[in-house]
Amino acid sequence: MSSRLRVDLPGAPGVYRFRDGGGRVLYIGRATNLRSRVGSYWGDLKDRRHLRRMVPQVERVEAVVCASVHEAAWLERNLLERSKPRWNRIRGGMEVPFSIRVSPSKVELVHWRPGTEAGEHFGPYLGGTQARLAVSGLERMLPLRYTDERLDGGLRDLARIRGVRPEDRDAMRATITAVLRREAGAIEAVRVGLALLRDRASGNLAFELAGRIQQEIEALDWIVAEQRVTLLSRAPDLDIYGYADGLLVRFQVRGGRLDRWEQRAGSLASARRYLDRTPPEWFEFATRNAELARLLN
Repeated sequence: MSSRLRVDLPGAPGVYRFRDGGGRVLYIGRATNLRSRVGSYWGDLKDRRHLRRMVPQVERVEAVVCASVHEAAWLERNLLERSKPRWNRIRGGMEVPFSIRVSPSKVELVHWRPGTEAGEHFGPYLGGTQARLAVSGLERMLPLRYTDERLDGGLRDLARIRGVRPEDRDAMRATITAVLRREAGAIEAVRVGLALLRDRASGNLAFELAGRIQQEIEALDWIVAEQRVTLLSRAPDLDIYGYADGLLVRFQVRGGRLDRWEQRAGSLASARRYLDRTPPEWFEFATRNAELARLLN
């Protein structure tokens, strides 16, 4: 089984699901590289006794390719919050979800609540460490808090040293907002600026600082990666369908969260009325994953 899976599964981020001979879901997991991660279950499991008991029961593998590792993390969480298979230990996930709030003179991390209205809030993002590092990187390049006209003496001196004035507030806020909206030019400008600061720190033998800035760059990449399976605010419920060579795949979005994934055999004629319901912006996602389902079926 593992040899075939290494051929059929792409080396892309996604979510995988194991089923037993009766069709019951045994386990749901996520991967940075689906081919490598799933193939590892048929390698040396060493002291992972619970997996050694589960793997012989696996009769079928299903998978969904995601646009990013961050999207895969959210999809895994959504699926596990809806239903926890026997071999999963935790319902949902261990990461805490956050959003980033941009006020007139502050960028801050806040706990995400489903239904949060967009506007000055962005996200949601999984993982407090990554989200905090991303905010730290944004503040390093765009110190919005120093534009406040009511700074106390110490912060006012720091603002003067950094050359930040209240008049810079609108431009800084606009750039931060553009980054969080995933605008390519703004993201690249911040990433390049951080890379220059990292290299300067390294050149000055400040390796701890250089390492910290590198972490901020990686965290920035995490939060700006494409992620559509969990939305900040509630969106209309919808069903997404893909079809490939006799197999219809359905994804369910409820309350702004893609939280159900199923597939069944059928003819193109019978699938047509479902395919017509799929929004155009989801067509490529649905088709790609229907084709993968066909390969694995």
